[in-house]
Amino acid sequence: MDLSWMAWTWQTGAFFVAIALMIAGMAVWEWARPGGAPRHGVLGLDTTRGDRLFVSLLGSAYIHLAWLAFATGPLWWATLISLVFALAVFRWV
Repeated sequence: MDLSWMAWTWQTGAFFVAIALMIAGMAVWEWARPGGAPRHGVLGLDTTRGDRLFVSLLGSAYIHLAWLAFATGPLWWATLISLVFALAVFRWV
């Protein structure tokens, strides 16, 4: 299969593999501990595990876009900030 027309880099592939692993991890987590009752977080919203994953992925996308627009450092720093953000979302939101 020739995918050269997509011009993917290894970083793009790693990004999509990471998202697939997160979704698979959520499926395993739901299988191991079913239910995942909604929690009332700091924002005043009731969120489930899937909601928190979605919010963390969406927030991470905005963090990376803001990094590209306003920062001059390596993009790995935005990834580390995104990981901290995701941990905070799963803990407190």
